[in-house]
Order: sequence, then structure tokens, then C-alpha cells
Amino acid sequence: MRRRTRYLFTALAGCALAATTLYYCNHAVDQEARGRLYSRPEATPYHRVGLLLGTGKYLGSGAVNPYYQFRIEAALALLRAGKVKYLVVSGDNGRQGYNEPVMMKRDLVAAGIDSPRIYLDYAGFRTFDSVVRLKKVFGQDSVTIISQPFHNERALYLAAREGITAVGFNARDVGQRFGLRVQLREKLARVKLFADYLVAREPRYLGPPVLIPR
Repeated sequence: MRRRTRYLFTALAGCALAATTLYYCNHAVDQEARGRLYSRPEATPYHRVGLLLGTGKYLGSGAVNPYYQFRIEAALALLRAGKVKYLVVSGDNGRQGYNEPVMMKRDLVAAGIDSPRIYLDYAGFRTFDSVVRLKKVFGQDSVTIISQPFHNERALYLAAREGITAVGFNARDVGQRFGLRVQLREKLARVKLFADYLVAREPRYLGPPVLIPR
């Protein structure tokens, strides 16, 4: 009986610790982003460089991923409004036949954006990598980050930790039902963010500096 009580107490304590950790990490990220998210191009502060965070263009069904589509639309809106001059498009290029940065650049150019205004970050395997590389590889200490609101919040926290002055421009969000799995994954990603800094993690790749002109 005592052993069972001990196991129950340990399980409850573990659940309480997990819940507290989840709440703290998510609350800290939310607080850092407060007042720094924008949804209208005309209200968004100017930064010379925008960071477009990548995702796959297509779903498993073959349909276009709405997260991708809305991020491209948001980047185009900022560029056309003159709120950013250059874009760093950052995403996964880790397997054959899958290249998020190239796909994003192709669609932006097809929409009328001049190719020299777009810089490719092939090693943005995670949001952590994208933000850290923006400073350490692309030499930027201020930026407008472009993604969905929940994603921007985490990226803004990362930017603050890296000493980057940043705002987030919100791409249209995806319906709650469609995006439930993504939202749940985001909650856990915020915990992992703190774990990355706890163990002093570095991006998978850094590489030589890339100069973005003034």
C-alpha cells in the first residue's frame, strides 16, 4: 500500500512539474512578443531585412499547405509596401528533392519580386537555427520575422535572446481545427526552446558570412 501511494505521489508530482514547465515556457514566450506583432503592412515598422520562416509547400494529400501559402502572401505584402528591402528565406534543405528556401524564392520571383532581393538560408532546419544564423551568418541585428502569430512569438523570443531587435509580421493563421496538431506541437517546441539554451545548443551548421548590402 505504501509503495502504491509513493508511486501515485511521484506520478502526481511529475505531472505537476510538467504542467508548470509547460505554462512557464509558454507564458514567457507570450510576454516577450507582446506589443511586437503586426498584422497590417502599413502599421509595421521598417526593417531593411525580413526573415521568412519556411515550411513545406504541399501537404501529404498533394494540396498546397495553407501555412506556406499565407506566409508567401505576407512576405509579398511587406515587400510591396516597402516595409522590408531584402528577404532571407530560411528553411529545410536536408533531404534530396526537398528544398524549402528554393521553393519559396521561386514563388516570390514568380509574383514579381526581383531575385537579388532574396537571400537563401539552406540550413534553417529549425526556427532556432534560422534566428541564430540570421545574426551569425547573415550579420543582421534587426529584422522583421514573417510567419503565423504563434510561430512569430517563439521566433521573437529567440531573437531577443540573440540580441536581435525584431518585430513579427503575422501571416494569416489557419483555422483552429485544421491547425490543432500544429498548435499542440508549438506548445512543446517552446519548452524545447528553453532546453536548447540550457544545454548551450548551436545550429547544426553555421558556415561563412553572407553579406546583405545596405
